[in-house]
Amino acid sequence: MHIRFGYELIYATSVPTHMILMLHTQLSSNQRYVLADTMQASRCVAPKTYTDGFGNTCTRLELPAGPTRLTADALIEDSGRPEPTDPTAYEHPVRDLPFGVLQFLLSSRYCDTEVLMAEAWRLFGSVPPGWTRIQAICDYVHRHVEFNYRHARPTRTASETLFEKQGVCRDFAHLAIAFCRCLNIPARYCTGYLGDIGLAAEEVPMDFASCMEVYLAGQWHVFDPRNNARRIGRIIIARGRDAGDVAISTAFGPASLQLFNVWTEEAANKGLRRAS
Repeated sequence: MHIRFGYELIYATSVPTHMILMLHTQLSSNQRYVLADTMQASRCVAPKTYTDGFGNTCTRLELPAGPTRLTADALIEDSGRPEPTDPTAYEHPVRDLPFGVLQFLLSSRYCDTEVLMAEAWRLFGSVPPGWTRIQAICDYVHRHVEFNYRHARPTRTASETLFEKQGVCRDFAHLAIAFCRCLNIPARYCTGYLGDIGLAAEEVPMDFASCMEVYLAGQWHVFDPRNNARRIGRIIIARGRDAGDVAISTAFGPASLQLFNVWTEEAANKGLRRAS
């Protein structure tokens, strides 16, 4: 199948303002570009790209004073299959983990494992290790936390999500990630596009979606505690320890987001140009 995705953002600045944007996608092995994911700007801003310490593609640019429109409209070919499951995937002893994975065991800004350690072991310590335990964590977070955009707060930590029992998709992900890390299971935060492919469309404005990846049996596996289902057509933008590592924009000065539109949907297969 083909999936169209993109964004339209308008930032207004009162003075020239440097920004870092994290909006370039990272396709999985069962996806390929048909039309490239290319950022376009309404003004001359001379963007430069670089790769951060987590392998994400970042764009840095200087916005002149006034409004600047940034947009992308891309197309990929996707297998059309739901995200895979592997009930046999096992946990690794910490001593056997690759060096690059160890950082995803540690407490981070939003995943405050020190506060949650005892509760994590009380809830999940007796659950069979591996895929079964990760699914049990997702089941618990999905049931325990109420989703509502009115509950959004950019400073909410995983432990606050547990105690307040409410949040948005980033809060679901942070709590599940923190529980995994408490149990010595590496987990990292992901953000990206997720449409309603294969489901009834929701009558709400689209946003970027958060999930987590967990390291089992020598590879990373995606889990989505917010939706708690294997989905079709998820497109990853960035990965990090938590949401603090993958902000879509970081402004080094005054910048106001005046327009925010995101889209991702199944597209017709006819008459498509190929990405160069």
